[in-house]
Amino acid sequence: MTNTKHIAIVDDHALFRKGLAGLINCFLGYQVILEASNGRDLIHRLQAEQLPDIVLLDISMPEMDGYATAEWLRINRPTVKTLALSTMDAESAIIKMIRHGAKGYVLKDAEPSELKRAFEEVLTIGYFFNELITRKVLLSIQTLTEEGDIRTFIKLTDRETEFLKQICSEKSYAEIADEMCVSVRTVEGYRNAVCEKLQLKTRTGLAMYAIKNGFVKLD
Repeated sequence: MTNTKHIAIVDDHALFRKGLAGLINCFLGYQVILEASNGRDLIHRLQAEQLPDIVLLDISMPEMDGYATAEWLRINRPTVKTLALSTMDAESAIIKMIRHGAKGYVLKDAEPSELKRAFEEVLTIGYFFNELITRKVLLSIQTLTEEGDIRTFIKLTDRETEFLKQICSEKSYAEIADEMCVSVRTVEGYRNAVCEKLQLKTRTGLAMYAIKNGFVKLD
């Protein structure tokens, strides 16, 4: 039992939460030790002497949602890994959860085997790679970060760097264009150039790259 990894589930739907707990308890080496209906409930139930290894966190919840909860855990319980579990597959939601400290993102319609793999990779690699956050993107980020300051390897222009910072917001490309005082076509040109230089394909990948390598600082 000493190698058992402890899981907390935070979701405002009791039936889903109970069913998920039953499933996870069937995974060899994993045990659900805490269930909470929202972030505030989680904070009240957390015990310093037995923190979970992973908090499985829904996004849309009353009182304290997943974004605020992930941020609280990042600041106050940095040893706890946060894994988002949601029906929301929009890039903006994924990026926002990552910015607030989530180490992975799983959709609620995922197969049990994918959830178990998410646990394993978050604990061993530090992130979970799935169809939304690709292994290629995260491994390239990790490799370049380990080698040193990314800006010594990839030369971005000042405007491309500004675009990379803007991409981490929830702004549309049109709003980014307004902010940078250029046309949408020009912004698309920045995107294509940066994607080519960094060998990335999605906005999620660009945002993760910017956050991981210090282009954007988390508060």
